[in-house]
Amino acid sequence: MQDQGFLEVTSTRNNPHIDPSLHVWGWEVPVYLFLGGLVAGLLILNAYVVLARRKQQMPTTSGILPILCVPLLAVGLGSLFLDLEYKLHVFRFYTSFQATSPMSWGSWILLFVFATSGLSGLSAYLRTSWPFVERVRSLPLVPALDRFASRHERSIAKLNGLLGLALGIYTGILLSNLTARPLWSSGLFGLLFPISGLSTGAALGAILARDHHEKENLIRIDVALIGAELLILGLWILSMASGNEASRAAAMLILGGPYTAAFWTLVVGIGLVVPFLLETLALSGRLRETPTAPVLVLVGGLSLRFILVSAGQGTGY
Repeated sequence: MQDQGFLEVTSTRNNPHIDPSLHVWGWEVPVYLFLGGLVAGLLILNAYVVLARRKQQMPTTSGILPILCVPLLAVGLGSLFLDLEYKLHVFRFYTSFQATSPMSWGSWILLFVFATSGLSGLSAYLRTSWPFVERVRSLPLVPALDRFASRHERSIAKLNGLLGLALGIYTGILLSNLTARPLWSSGLFGLLFPISGLSTGAALGAILARDHHEKENLIRIDVALIGAELLILGLWILSMASGNEASRAAAMLILGGPYTAAFWTLVVGIGLVVPFLLETLALSGRLRETPTAPVLVLVGGLSLRFILVSAGQGTGY
């Protein structure tokens, strides 16, 4: 007869995804956060140009960047879809709305972003000389959608600006809401991520812009955003270093720990300080404008999300 006091225990502590630290999110989530923030920045920049009536002065920001929003967001959501454990259940996000769930907010924000940015992007695309424009224009409903987008351009721009801001904030709140991870548990992420997204959006615009004055305006915007991003990162690190034991342990991941070199080299150095200096010198006329600085900003924005997502899963309470 089997001993009733016998208890068999199966442990997963030898699982490399759990021991020595829990790792649930892989590359898919930081890619999604980066592209989501980038699209948020593009939407806000386009809204500013339309509402300020500067379309003629900034043709790339008003005519090219809106076209990129839906494809970039689709790639980002594709990477997020790969991360889902039960992919066929993705529709469940839209069967309810949970006011206290950042993921629920994000799901609905993304749905509205697709609608409004799709309208402005379609209208902008039909005014280019790109391939297949006439074929797309001849599709059912496209002329009607174009007329609607043109007639309500300013209203759609306002919605795009608000939804872009909401999308940028959501990408930060998605992490900061996970309070069990002290590296992420900061309200500053709700400010850091939209500013970083705006910076990467301005950088992409500067790469694509052909008009000198538009490129200069975008670089000037990016310099201000990089300065703000450096300030917020400094406040975030200071708040962790002066917090409780778990917060100090999380801070040590980038202050002497395994993520120190990557964070200070890729994010702060290559992604922020070097572009800030290059763009400042270019604006003062002491250096020729090149795509180098904007490309580094994009590298830094992507690196920031990869490092935060990976490092944040390495500590807990």
